[in-house]
Amino acid sequence: QVQFVESGGGLVQSGGSLRLTCQISRGIFLMAWYRQDPGKKPEVVASITSLGNDYYVDFVKGRFIISRDNAKNTVYLQMNNLKPEDTAVYYCNRVPAQAWGQGTQVTVAS
Repeated sequence: QVQFVESGGGLVQSGGSLRLTCQISRGIFLMAWYRQDPGKKPEVVASITSLGNDYYVDFVKGRFIISRDNAKNTVYLQMNNLKPEDTAVYYCNRVPAQAWGQGTQVTVAS
């Protein structure tokens, strides 16, 4: 069972930035960052292959950057120009998702 440990969330003002980090217990080809709003299922916001091919949902394009360090089994999400609607719990996981880690809370104040 692959394990995911997310970190880097916090409280930030609108327009601010955060960098999320995901430590993976072993290498995974396709990884993603997901967000979960209260009462809803997690949804993908960005994904990246071990070859560096990335994907973003429309509402984060131009603001978020996903990257990874394969040697360190780490995936990052640089979140810029944050908006209050970005507030959520963020998880990293493979695609398709398996068991979830603890996630990291991102709260953007207006």
